[in-house]
Amino acid sequence: MTNKKATEDQFNELHNLVTKEFLARIKSGEASTQDLKAACDWLSKNDISGVTFEGNSLDKLANIMPTVDPELVQRRLYGSKV
Repeated sequence: MTNKKATEDQFNELHNLVTKEFLARIKSGEASTQDLKAACDWLSKNDISGVTFEGNSLDKLANIMPTVDPELVQRRLYGSKV
């Protein structure tokens, strides 16, 4: 059996197919939590990041995310600050 490496065109095709699959699942509303996590990981591993500005989708998401108080978490987990 010959051990040939994939070509750049093959990698580009795979990258395109994976990206299109994530988009299709998310746009259809059928994406599971695992799909969304995988899509986030895919973006991260491909060095894709977003910049928020007032009114864009990332800004809207950031505005609905709950604020976490680390001291409150520590108190609830351990009864006091560790």
